[in-house]
Amino acid sequence: MKVNIYYGGRGLVDDPTKLVLEKMQAVFDELRVTTERYNLFELKNSITTLPQTMKDADGIILATTIEWLGIGGYMQQFLDACWLYGDKAKMRSLYMFPVVMSQTYGEREGVYMLQRAWDMIGGKTCEGLSAYVSDTLEFELNTEYMEVVEKKAEDIYRVISKKTKTLPTSTNEITQAVMKDNLDLTPQESEQLSKYVSNDEYVKKQKEDIEELSTLFMSMMATSDETSEGLTDYIAVLKNRAKPVEDLNAEYMIHISDTDECIHIRADEEEVTIDNEPCEDADVTGKLTSEVLKQIIAGEQTFQKAFMSGEMSAKGNFKTLRMLDQMFGF
Repeated sequence: MKVNIYYGGRGLVDDPTKLVLEKMQAVFDELRVTTERYNLFELKNSITTLPQTMKDADGIILATTIEWLGIGGYMQQFLDACWLYGDKAKMRSLYMFPVVMSQTYGEREGVYMLQRAWDMIGGKTCEGLSAYVSDTLEFELNTEYMEVVEKKAEDIYRVISKKTKTLPTSTNEITQAVMKDNLDLTPQESEQLSKYVSNDEYVKKQKEDIEELSTLFMSMMATSDETSEGLTDYIAVLKNRAKPVEDLNAEYMIHISDTDECIHIRADEEEVTIDNEPCEDADVTGKLTSEVLKQIIAGEQTFQKAFMSGEMSAKGNFKTLRMLDQMFGF
C-alpha cells in the first residue's frame, strides 16, 4: 500500500500541519505503509507535473495550514493542476483524506473546500482531520490530541486496505457536464502538456510565437479585399506552421461555411501539404466559419476545443481530428 502526501503549507518551523504529518507517517511506518511526501513550497516550479506522481498511489493526503484565509496558493495551484493535467481515470480510484490545521479561523471550511474540489475531480472523498492550534508545542505535548492524530492514520490504513465503498454524490454528476467543455486528452497527452506548462522557457517561446503569428495573420487579412485572397492567406499561415506528426498518415478537408471554400490537408510522417483542392475521401471532414478559423490561427482556440464546443462540426476518425492541433500547434 502506498499513500502520497501533498503538503501545501509554507514549511514554517512551528507549522502544526508538519507536526501532524510526521506523527501520521510514524504510524504508517509501523503499519508498513509506504509514504511519499511532496512539499509544494519546494516544488512550486513543477507543481503542474505533480498529478503524475499519483500513478502508483492507493490514497492521498492533502494537507495544508490556514494562516489567514483559505487553503493557500500552493494547494490551490496543485488542485488546478489535477483538474487540468491529471489522469482522471486514476484519480477516480484514489481515496483522498484532507488534513487542515489552522492558526486562525477556518479549518473546517478548508476541509470542506478540499473535499469539494476532490469531488469535482471525481475521486473518493473521505473524512478529514482538522483542528485549531494556537500553540504548536502545547498541541504536541497533549497526549490526547496525539492519540486522535494516530487513530486517524490507522483509520486511513483501514479504509484503503479494505477498499471501503463510497456513495455517489451529486457533485460527480455535475462534474461530468462541466468536463464536456474540457479538452479530451489521453493520460499521455496530459502528462506531456503538464511538462510543457512547467517549462518557463517553452511557455515564453509559445507566447512569442502566438504574438508573431497573430501579427502576421492580421497584417495578411488587412490586405485581403477578396475572399479568394483570404483563403490564400489562411493556407499560407497553415503552411508556415505545419509540421509532420510521427505515425500520422491522413487527409483532412476543412470547409469554411461562410465563404463556401475548403482547405485540403494531406499529412504523412515526412511532410504536410495544404491546398484548396476538393477531396471526397478524406479521413476527417470538418466545417467551421472563417471567424473560428481566425481564432485557431491566432492561438485563441484549438481545433479540438472548437469541436467540443460545437463551433466546428466534424465527421470521420475523431482521434485523427485531435492530431490537427499537434500538426499545427498554434
